[in-house]
Amino acid sequence: MFLKKVEGPRTVTLPDGRVMTHADLPPPETRRWVASRKLAVVRAVAYGLLTQDAAKSRYALSDDELHEWVRALAEHGEEALKATAVQRFRQP
Repeated sequence: MFLKKVEGPRTVTLPDGRVMTHADLPPPETRRWVASRKLAVVRAVAYGLLTQDAAKSRYALSDDELHEWVRALAEHGEEALKATAVQRFRQP
């Protein structure tokens, strides 16, 4: 079996015991960001599968966009990553 060379770890173990790999991440050409894809990127950054810089360059995200996803998840949970819930969870 051939393993592609990647920067950083190949897998990380999440607190609930699940294993996350690069295969669990959305494709780099993703332009439609649903909550599950945002969650995968935030978890990858939080648990060390991707660095913030790698995530921003891979997905063409701004600093503000990625930080807002992290903040929303930390303060309000997965529900806050949904586009329909943006106004409900927006900071005043």
